[in-house]
Amino acid sequence: MADIDDPAHYGDLWAEIYDDEHHFMDPQAAVAFLAEFGQGARVLELGIGTGRVALPLAAQGVGVEGIDSSEAMISRLRSKPGGQDLEVTLGDMATTPLGGPFGLVFTVFNTFFGLMTQSRQVECFANVSRSLEDGGRFVLECFVPDLVRYRDGNQTVRVIQINDRRLQLNASVHDPVSQRVTTQVVMIREDGVQLLPVGLRYAWPAELDLIARLAGLELEARFGGWGKEPFDAGSSTHISVYRRLT
Repeated sequence: MADIDDPAHYGDLWAEIYDDEHHFMDPQAAVAFLAEFGQGARVLELGIGTGRVALPLAAQGVGVEGIDSSEAMISRLRSKPGGQDLEVTLGDMATTPLGGPFGLVFTVFNTFFGLMTQSRQVECFANVSRSLEDGGRFVLECFVPDLVRYRDGNQTVRVIQINDRRLQLNASVHDPVSQRVTTQVVMIREDGVQLLPVGLRYAWPAELDLIARLAGLELEARFGGWGKEPFDAGSSTHISVYRRLT
């Protein structure tokens, strides 16, 4: 069995079904937000995956490059129209030199939390900072941790989808000390059962701000969504924009 701490683990497991399972996610709001910062700049996506955001962003005339640890994900990206045109590096976004200088580096949909320790997350911020031009920005889309769901013994089982052809269950165990959540996604279909383990290490917004400061970045803005909604106590996600100090 693959190691859930392996940076390629998620992508290798999910690549074949990723687009089908996330077809409901419209990237246009993210694309509009990122295009505002990325026009005329050299841009890098961390965890580019199948190109869900990068390809429509490139179609807006933004010069997007990418890095991903999963060969399977990159292969899916390459199979799509325009996918062969993007410069993509196979590597670990925390430790592989990113090149640059970039005016914008970004990562979406909680991909940053796939770095399974705080030290790996610190490494990633430092790696990004080294790749940014002075005044360049690092944009992250992350969820705000909601620990209430794990109050019953630090575990939970949720029904994600149920119909006459499929049942999807997410069974999760939460370790509050390491801030890690390990989830087994169980897909039960007519033709059998598929198990898709997922691991993440969440970080609070204030923790990310401190990690950013250690890397020579400062928080420029934080929103509750890609539409620049205000970030407040009721926000379940945040879009954080960090700027490299000059």
